[in-house]
Amino acid sequence: MTIRPIITAPDPRLKQVSEPVASVDDELRALMDDMLETMYDAPGIGLAAIQIGVPKRVIVMDLAREGEPPAPQYFVNPEITWVNDEEVRIYEEGCLSVPDYYENVERPARCGLRFLDYDGKPQEVACDEMFATCIQHEMDHLEGILFIDHLSKLKRDRVLKRLLKERRLREKELA
Repeated sequence: MTIRPIITAPDPRLKQVSEPVASVDDELRALMDDMLETMYDAPGIGLAAIQIGVPKRVIVMDLAREGEPPAPQYFVNPEITWVNDEEVRIYEEGCLSVPDYYENVERPARCGLRFLDYDGKPQEVACDEMFATCIQHEMDHLEGILFIDHLSKLKRDRVLKRLLKERRLREKELA
């Protein structure tokens, strides 16, 4: 397994819509293994393939709490099949592609999910609480949407300006 670099905003690749995967094979499983290793190293609880520059509809997550054994989950070609718009939850979200910024985001509290697992087997699950929030956050990535896109234009612009400034400083230091 390889730890891959995580793309950060405002990189235009993060706005790209990811393509469906034709089949779950050894090459795709190797990608998912790399994604999981990258996510754990960051550290994070979810990662979409586009965040490492691969525009495929693949997500990895691990919602195990500290002290619990790892519980990796793999989602290939995930589709949200239903949402409960009547019940919403507000969670403070962060993102490995928007480092060091957290903000409350409102999302449906529950949703249904259809996907292929690590072995390519079709699965359907109902998601609630943190699982629902995290899968919706990661699925947004597959559509080129960042969690800051759910914020006001003023907040979003402020975050992007800070990230661009930090990137320029890093590039200057490396030059």
